[in-house]
Amino acid sequence: MKFFSVLGNYLLLIKGMFTRPENIKMYWKELMHQCVEIGIGSLGIVSIISVFMGAVSAAQTAYQLTNPLIPKSTLGQIVRDTVILEFAPTLVCIVLAGVVGSKIASELGNMRSTEQIDALEIMGINTKSYLVAPKILAALITIPLLVVIAMFLGIWGGRLTSTLTNIVSGDTYDKGLLDGFSAINVYFALAKAYTFAFIISSIPAFYGYNVKGGALEIGRASTTAVVTSCILVLFADYILAALLL
Repeated sequence: MKFFSVLGNYLLLIKGMFTRPENIKMYWKELMHQCVEIGIGSLGIVSIISVFMGAVSAAQTAYQLTNPLIPKSTLGQIVRDTVILEFAPTLVCIVLAGVVGSKIASELGNMRSTEQIDALEIMGINTKSYLVAPKILAALITIPLLVVIAMFLGIWGGRLTSTLTNIVSGDTYDKGLLDGFSAINVYFALAKAYTFAFIISSIPAFYGYNVKGGALEIGRASTTAVVTSCILVLFADYILAALLL
């Protein structure tokens, strides 16, 4: 019964974002602030992870491609598809679930515990629309862009490792990148990015918005939000792979 109660409250939170919206000028400033916090604030960790993600993928793929009948350009093809289909959207979003999710949950939880949300509601402001909607919309704008950046950096990281360690030449790696490329893989990765962006922004917002208590409850809500988001990201990853591939 607790599951259905939580699910119902979550759906009511989402519904509340679209009822009685505030002035668009109020949203714009908050939306830009959240885009900077979520997008620019996460760019550093995403860049570092993506480069090493591609480098490790190239090194491990080269370790397994020992058959002389397999062309060396296959390395670039495997790294490309691995980064685009799985590493860039899924691994990056799991990391962002911890970085962004904990921030959203703790921010809203702190506002709830210090009665700032109650004060805004007394002033007649729809807090679900004003506080939650810009965070979700900012995530839907910035996280897919971060995933695209992760794709390029992951592929570049694989190329850098391959050339520096003399696994394959740069021309051979580039040839593998062009062999058998399908744009559907990019669309599939973007579909996952938008789905994961909604999950890792709305779930923490729900737990943070409904915090009851002080600092200890805020910490528990942040932890629960991150764990739940990671589980749902992996579950959605399987569902999307089964439906779209």
